[in-house]
Amino acid sequence: MDVRDKVYINGQWVASSGSGTLDVVDSTSEEVIATIPEGTADDVDRAVQAAAAAFPAWSATARDERAKFLNRISEGLAARTDEIAATISHEVGMPMSLSGMIQVGLPIGAFAEAAQHISDFVWEEEVGNSLVVREPVGVVGAITPWNYPLYQIALKVAPALAAGCTVVLKPSEVAPLNAFALAEVIDEVGLPPGVFNLVTGIGPVVGEAIAAHPLVDAVSFTGSTRAGKRVMQVAAENVKKVSLELGGKSANIILEDADLAAAIPAGVFACYLNSGQTCSAFTRMIVPRSRLAEVEELAAASAAGFAPGDPFEATTGIGPLVSAIQRDRVRTYIQKGIDEGAKLIAGGAETPEGLDHGFFVQPTVFSEVTKDMIIAQEEIFGPVLSILPYDTEEEAVEIANDSIYGLAGGVWGGDKEHAIEVARKLRTGQVDVNGGAFNPSAPFGGYKQSGIGRERGKFGFEEFLEVKSLQL
Repeated sequence: MDVRDKVYINGQWVASSGSGTLDVVDSTSEEVIATIPEGTADDVDRAVQAAAAAFPAWSATARDERAKFLNRISEGLAARTDEIAATISHEVGMPMSLSGMIQVGLPIGAFAEAAQHISDFVWEEEVGNSLVVREPVGVVGAITPWNYPLYQIALKVAPALAAGCTVVLKPSEVAPLNAFALAEVIDEVGLPPGVFNLVTGIGPVVGEAIAAHPLVDAVSFTGSTRAGKRVMQVAAENVKKVSLELGGKSANIILEDADLAAAIPAGVFACYLNSGQTCSAFTRMIVPRSRLAEVEELAAASAAGFAPGDPFEATTGIGPLVSAIQRDRVRTYIQKGIDEGAKLIAGGAETPEGLDHGFFVQPTVFSEVTKDMIIAQEEIFGPVLSILPYDTEEEAVEIANDSIYGLAGGVWGGDKEHAIEVARKLRTGQVDVNGGAFNPSAPFGGYKQSGIGRERGKFGFEEFLEVKSLQL
């Protein structure tokens, strides 16, 4: 049992002002593996006051000094890769074969990249008789989710610190232990007191207190669209800057001339990564009706390769979901798909054979899904793929855009230039063409109810800056 009884405020581990604790549950064994403080609004106030007091000095710190701190944090995380990867696999359920590379490797890279942006970024430019300068926005409230817990933290904390901002972080109470590891690394590298603060707790208490606090200048939130709307409402009372990375129901269009042998397995993987607990997961595969039978065969075969099991076993293709609530939610959606008349070609709502403990769900594929079905419209956040047939390319684009979301998507076609042409028609923030490789420097964020603003690269850096013009 890992008992965490303190939060990190003003450079010190201190007791919460409240007496409550929250359990952290192992997603595979269903056992409580840790407890954390159930933080309070008073804890948030202390953290924000510390961050506000630290801001003048930190924002005035030489840029190369800020870069050195960020590189040290990156190195500190790298030294603890195996330990943090195992922690996240226990919390979230991602197989260990992927956790080191994705759940820890990406955060390591995010801190190093933020350090590089400090020297590469154009901080000042002349526009006519004006000198336009970029300055840090101030105190940043960062509220992060559980599915890629440390990476989502890094995508906020790293660029905010690089920009010269100070930070108050509320990680997900479902997967918080990795955030404590980051705080320990930050403490070890000697970041000045108050520059980074960690308060754990639940969203309606700690999250709302951060969003509402008058000394918080900007809020960066990643999570559900429902919770994001609430953050925006609360933050609006003080007219503060808000960036939101929210839900998705990403469409993957398979064109008539696509190489199905490559496109379908890649599409299934893009749906099932992290047990489908990915906001940008390609959960809608839109395919030519003339090739539907081929697609079904390939998709069913691909799904069979994702055998659910213990994330610490080398042969495991997919781990458990993060919690009992999430498992039950996903199974309910699978049953809804069956009830709506979708064709079940793999998986189902039943418990996977031999896995009576742990939050496991069968990797599931539905075909002959119509765009008005619940499973085609609502974010499921589990390993559930919906295959929707189309008759014309125009209809494919229409189906893809028929969503309140617009986070990501894919297009596969034999003619790359034509595939790019189709990709341009999608109302979404990111589109992979023929399985285009993940680019951690490319902007990530959504259209419509998938959010406001962008993360990663220089685009994410700019979210933590204000623009000032000096007329000369």
